[in-house]
Amino acid sequence: MDPAVEYTLRLATLDDVPVLHELIARSIRGLGAADYHRAQIEAALKGAFGVDTALIKDGTYFVTTTPVGEIIACGGWSRRRTLFGSDTRSERDESWLDPRSDPAKIRAFFVDPAHARHGIGRAILARSEADAIQAGFTALEMMATLPGLRLYEKCGYVPGAAIEHPLPGGLTIRFVPMRKQVPAAD
Repeated sequence: MDPAVEYTLRLATLDDVPVLHELIARSIRGLGAADYHRAQIEAALKGAFGVDTALIKDGTYFVTTTPVGEIIACGGWSRRRTLFGSDTRSERDESWLDPRSDPAKIRAFFVDPAHARHGIGRAILARSEADAIQAGFTALEMMATLPGLRLYEKCGYVPGAAIEHPLPGGLTIRFVPMRKQVPAAD
């Protein structure tokens, strides 16, 4: 993270949800504009992007705040099968993963464009990975957005074949499944 600014990483709470909705929209509209058309972004905000309160309730979702308490980033991981999407996404599977055979899910990373490229997303990712590993997971997977792809590749995630996820209004949006194997503990 930017050493000139003192950011704080903490667990998200349900009280953060209204601010998270605004942050997610601001993040994808700003940082996703180079990779996605505006219509795709707006359609994706109706389910593919958004707050998943199960992550907050499970204690696996984080926010980063400025010294004055402004939430400027979010992201986390999950022990549940759902790979991506908000509470409104209908294709959810809330069943538990088995850390011995299933990869943990890296989920819902969004950074305020004014704070992008300061190491904030990387810090949340490192915390999420560490917590998932501590919970016994030996692999991690995600469904990356195109703007996030670059960060995740730098952090050791291997991309799979891109998919076109269906959106309302007959639109689609491109996502890339990614996976990272965790080195075996000595």
